[in-house]
Order: sequence, then C-alpha cells, then structure tokens
Amino acid sequence: MSFAAISDAVHVRAPGKINVFLGVGARHDDGYHALATVFQAVSLYEDVIAHHADDFSLTVSGVDDPDSVPLDDRNLAMRAAKLLASATDYAGGVALRIRKSVPVAGGMGGGSADAAAALVACDALWGTGLSPARLHELAARLGADVPFALHGGTAVGTGRGDQLNPALARGRFDWVLVTSDAGLSTPVVYQRLDALRAEEGALADDPPVSLDVPIPVLQALRSGDPALLAESLHNDLQAAAVHEQPDLAQTIRDGIDAGALAGIVSGSGPTVALLCDGPESAQDVQSALRLAGRDPLHVHGAVAGARIMS
Repeated sequence: MSFAAISDAVHVRAPGKINVFLGVGARHDDGYHALATVFQAVSLYEDVIAHHADDFSLTVSGVDDPDSVPLDDRNLAMRAAKLLASATDYAGGVALRIRKSVPVAGGMGGGSADAAAALVACDALWGTGLSPARLHELAARLGADVPFALHGGTAVGTGRGDQLNPALARGRFDWVLVTSDAGLSTPVVYQRLDALRAEEGALADDPPVSLDVPIPVLQALRSGDPALLAESLHNDLQAAAVHEQPDLAQTIRDGIDAGALAGIVSGSGPTVALLCDGPESAQDVQSALRLAGRDPLHVHGAVAGARIMS
C-alpha cells in the first residue's frame, strides 16, 4: 500500500453526544450488557490535530486537571492511532494534540469523540484512504460510542451500542447541559445498576442479547417536537448515577423549575441534559441556572460527526 499524506497536519473536530434514550439489559457472563439507545450528537466538540512524527505521542489542553486525561495507551485517541497504523501496516507515528471541550468522565463520549477524530485525522495525514465502513469497523473495536462519534447526527444503537442505524430527527433540539466537577466512572455506574437490580430481584437468568428502542421515542424525534420528545426521555443508568451522586436529582429538578421541559442524566453521567422548547427557552434556562451558581452550557443537536477542518 502506498501512503500519500495530504498535509503536514490535519485538524479534525468530533462532537460529544447525549443519550436521548438508554435501555440497559442485564449483565451477561462476559461482563457486557445489551443496550438499546438513541444517540444525538450535540454542538460541543473535541478538536484533534495530528502531526507527522516518528513515534506516537499525545498532548491535551482544555482540562482543569491535567492528570484527568491519560497520555499513554489508556487514552482512546492514542489507541485509535496505533490501531489504524497496525491495520494499514503504517510504519511511522503521529503527534496528537487534543483540545477538549466535552466534560471529562461526563457521560458525553468525549474520549470516544477523540478516538473517532484520531482515526479520521491519521487516515488523512497518512494517506491510508480507508473506506467509511472500514473506519467504522476499527471504531467499533475501540468502544461502543466511537462509531457514533464518526457518524454524528441521531442514531439508534443496539447490541453493545455499536450497531448503528440512522434515526430520522427533524428540526433542531436545544439542550442545556449542567456539568459536574466530579466525574463518574462508567464501570462503577454499571456495577451500581447491577447491584440495585439484584436488590430488587430484577436480574434475569438468561438476559436478552438485544433490546429495542420504544416506538414513541422514534416518533417524537421524527416529529421534531421537543415537548413530545420530553415525554420519552429515559435512561436506565440514571438511578445508579444518582445513587453515586445524589445531587444530580436536584439538578434535574432545578432545571425543570427554571423552565426546561425535562431533564435526564446523559449516559453514565454525571452531566445532566435539560431539553428545552427552543433556543430562547434554553437561553432563559441557562441564565437562571447561572444565577443559581451553576455553569450551564447551551448546545443543540443534531450535528455532524467527525470531520476534517483543515
């Protein structure tokens, strides 16, 4: 295979996500849970700049605590670059610079967005020219949220969340995000969910290998009506996330009191996503929460997935 680089550096931007719906099946023997989810990519982005290098290195900016983001093979972006090099027999390396805007350990897929952006950036930088299907295949090997960060928009995820089908979502949905200073570990939240279900006697002996997204959720997205979507927001992980951080329930109540239609913990948390009636309503909710001492963000969806900026 010939490798024809398109530039000395490639800048790729990839979005964070929220889970409009997240259904979680019981734990299987391999430790995984069947998922049925609806992802929506929102206008909060990770930027990855890839430069030619002999070896692999990574720097990160935009985080308050530098130690919160690993710079070695624990980082999904680093693993993505090395996976692409291995899959294409590329002999060189890459220097990755990541500018983060998506909250770290916030349940919004920031690390997955970094990985998706790294795949696209390295593919362009190295001239490896992989097809979208092959990039999706590599993304799925890195984690359930990485393929969605490649594609963006709104999509239904099944299996472990990595089997994607586009979902028709009309119009624009406005969200106010309330982040938390303390992150939540995804494995810890899943373990708490399993423990809560065991206490309730709800664990199945033979968990289903796949779940379905309820039809009302898809109908609400097709309608483009945020009030209708508000009635269908659901996250099976929310109770576990609230158990780990009880103040999340109050955050949702405060957002609704400020005028949001509904609120939900995004993914495994602790970011809370508040669905609003439109841009003006979202700005009002954002202002009210800011006056209450919080640091909310106004974003909208759906937006495009990982794309080359330069």
